[in-house]
Amino acid sequence: MKNNKEMNNKKGMTRTKNMKYKVLRGIILICLLVLLPQYSKAQPSWVKKASKSVFTVKTFSADGLLIGSTNGFFIGEKGEAVSNFSPFKGAARALVIDASGKEMPVECILGANDMYDIVKFRVSASKTQPLTISGSIAPVGTNAWLLPFRETKKLKSGAIRKAETFQENYAYYTVAMQTQESTVSCPLLNDAGEVLGLMQQPASEKDTLSYAVSALFADSLKISGLSINDPTLKMTSIKKDLPPTLKDANLYVYMASSQTDSATYVNILNDFIRKFPDAPDGYVYRAQSLSAARDYANAESDMEKALKLAKDKDDVLFNYARMIYQKEIFHEDKSYEGWNLDKALSMIQEASSINPQPAYRQVEGNILFAQKKYDEAYTVFTGLTNTNMDKAEMWYAAARCKEMQKDTTAMLALLDSTMNTFTKPYLKEAAPYLWARANAKMDARKYREAVNDLNDYEQLMAAQINARFYYIRSQAEVEGRLYQQALNDLTRAINMEPKETLYLAEKASLHIRVGQYQEAIESAEECIALEPQGSDGYLFKGLAQCLKGDKKNGIPNLQKAKELGDPQAEGLIGKYK
Repeated sequence: MKNNKEMNNKKGMTRTKNMKYKVLRGIILICLLVLLPQYSKAQPSWVKKASKSVFTVKTFSADGLLIGSTNGFFIGEKGEAVSNFSPFKGAARALVIDASGKEMPVECILGANDMYDIVKFRVSASKTQPLTISGSIAPVGTNAWLLPFRETKKLKSGAIRKAETFQENYAYYTVAMQTQESTVSCPLLNDAGEVLGLMQQPASEKDTLSYAVSALFADSLKISGLSINDPTLKMTSIKKDLPPTLKDANLYVYMASSQTDSATYVNILNDFIRKFPDAPDGYVYRAQSLSAARDYANAESDMEKALKLAKDKDDVLFNYARMIYQKEIFHEDKSYEGWNLDKALSMIQEASSINPQPAYRQVEGNILFAQKKYDEAYTVFTGLTNTNMDKAEMWYAAARCKEMQKDTTAMLALLDSTMNTFTKPYLKEAAPYLWARANAKMDARKYREAVNDLNDYEQLMAAQINARFYYIRSQAEVEGRLYQQALNDLTRAINMEPKETLYLAEKASLHIRVGQYQEAIESAEECIALEPQGSDGYLFKGLAQCLKGDKKNGIPNLQKAKELGDPQAEGLIGKYK
């Protein structure tokens, strides 16, 4: 019996082991079936050649610290390449290391897209070996290969499960393939060895599906004329390339002139000249920058180069004349031989003879005005009122000519013509001309008319009005016998600048003028409290007290004003003592 039981137990154990082996074989078989498609295909013939196009790229901060490392591949023979953008954020420079170990610095960014995490750039290299980008979207079900950096054996392959189209021509691929983080930005290729996409960050290394974004989309990235404002490109400090066309490059330079520091702008101009050596535009831009820095010799050299290259020389002559004019007006203290207003006038007149343009005539008028040839300048400016030039600006320029000739009547008439180019209610464009006419009317003793212009100016510029404005208007109101309005304006000025004693002294003086002696004393006391060593407060307080009949207290205050140097105090003391 015992032997029978032992035999039965042994048989049971054998059956159990057999079952375990069968289960284990099944699991292994399933795993092989899952993994087999990734490795079972014969390696394509193009692998060895294509592997030379794949590289690793390292990015660094401005202080030389490593920011990140990733993969990429060449798509052009002149160093054009693509990779993922994340490691480039905050980077000041980047370095590519190809399959042979050769190092190549990244020269400039050619485009970037943060949503799909792609960057296109160019490295400093005489020649690079690119991969061919497929011009069509791969059909679902077709095979695709992953080509990692420095890998020529055992390439993974998998079927394309999805090809989701975006922007009409590009695809976001889902591939039946298990990948690792180290393969991000490696190329995904079809059986013909054409690049379909760049591998994206896997959801997890256990995920049996991987993702790639269209290489055709990556190649389409470019710098445009407005890229200076692109928030994605601003994320990296690595130099950006100029747009490929002259028109867009001109727009890029124009935008950069007001949105970059001087050193960056100069580098952009030098790049412009290298990229478009036969275009006069770059030399004109650089000359303007050099002239602003008072480097007139190099500015002249660039302008002469621009003149030689230009087919339409009038535009270069226009810029040249304006450059010399601005130097003579704003930097007259630093002379440069050969640059003077006569030369500027000759150039702008030559430009007009080639191509008559109102803008050229305006510069001619400005130069004539600077030469004090006011009659000739007047003729130019009044003539321009019949063109598409800003009529208000031209009438105002003509008024300035008459002002310099002391012809007040003609000047005021021309300022009226200036304002007649606007209609009420005025827009802010009219504000500077209102201000000019108001001041001219004050000089002509037309105070009430000046106040009317200042009232209109206040409505237009309410947000920018300051205490000084109210003080100036109060002076016009006093002369126009608008005393209450003047007191109101002085109160406004004091409220805006309560520590300015001038306004308190003026208010005290005006209170005395209209017989408000107690109010004058109060304003004068505020003035004394702010400036105990100033004479104005004591003068007006003493005078108001004397006029009020309080000579006992008034004369000591007048005496104090005299001690502090007020020239009027002695005469008042003699009068009231």
